[in-house]
Amino acid sequence: MTTSTRIAGGTAAVAAAAVLVIAAVAVSGSSAAASDDENTLQFQVEFSPPSYTDLGAPGFSAADVLVFHDQLLRNGRQVGHEVGSCVLVDAAGLANCTAVVTLDDRGTIAFAFENAPPPEKVLAITGGSGDFRNAGGDGTLVEHGDGTGTLTLSISTR
Repeated sequence: MTTSTRIAGGTAAVAAAAVLVIAAVAVSGSSAAASDDENTLQFQVEFSPPSYTDLGAPGFSAADVLVFHDQLLRNGRQVGHEVGSCVLVDAAGLANCTAVVTLDDRGTIAFAFENAPPPEKVLAITGGSGDFRNAGGDGTLVEHGDGTGTLTLSISTR
């Protein structure tokens, strides 16, 4: 039997696991060209409450899914959003996550990461569209523990 529960920041265990899984989430900041074929983008992230679906054993367990829709900000102004999902592989919150960042009027950036403690996550950029259609590279997501974070993406346009 499966159940679906909206997480709004309830229990400590769910909140802690959700914070770990949300890492694939939104961000905003400033952009600066590092070279002709690499851009570094930084964002502030406002994490949304994730939606949790309990598919495995009751409680956090392998096969459970979290989905999210986070806001990306720059200087307090929304510049895009991020949507994604994480599939848990164990009760401790280890998960495989994928997400897509959409930057207003610029295109999308897709990435994947392994979600686990600590609050700093390493991301692999797997592609994009628009200005980012040949994107590759990596990034870092840092969770601040208060529903916000920072995302830095180093994009190579190959």
